[in-house]
Amino acid sequence: MTDPPTDHARRAAAMAEDHPPRLAVLTVSDTRTVEDDESGDLIAQLGEAAGMYIAHRRLIPDDADAISAAVDAWLGDPQTDAILTTGGTGISTRDTTIDIIEQRLDVVLEGFGELFRMLSWQEIGGAAMLTRAIGGLTIRPTSTGGETFLFAMPGSTNAVRTAMDRLIAPQLPHLIWERRR
Repeated sequence: MTDPPTDHARRAAAMAEDHPPRLAVLTVSDTRTVEDDESGDLIAQLGEAAGMYIAHRRLIPDDADAISAAVDAWLGDPQTDAILTTGGTGISTRDTTIDIIEQRLDVVLEGFGELFRMLSWQEIGGAAMLTRAIGGLTIRPTSTGGETFLFAMPGSTNAVRTAMDRLIAPQLPHLIWERRR
């Protein structure tokens, strides 16, 4: 279920047709491989179905240095409008994705994590409080603008589908349009 489009949303959709959002997809996992990365596959599939372009994709271990290196490389890339991560959002000692993303955000979109947990609560109950999903914007001035949205989602395919279908895919073109206008 999505809200009816506003004038801003219609203009954002028109911009997205001319300049589709360019995504970098990062899977953080110690147990998955490229062959069985269902959550990364789903982000790519849902992003493409929503008219977005997958500019980059990687799978890395749940290691703070590896996560930092991948995110930082894409933050400087003018071909990346948003970095979408899956995995490493829980509370175990190896779950460092949120800490790394949070350090890079200049503007936190509190509503993303709040809404994600609300939607998750409707699906999985109180276990939704275990996720630290986060979203926001990083501003690194470059000749091409240097603004990149970041969204960190849990590693399950159900969580990815919820975040992509209900929050990211419907709103990312509008977010990008807001920053470019």
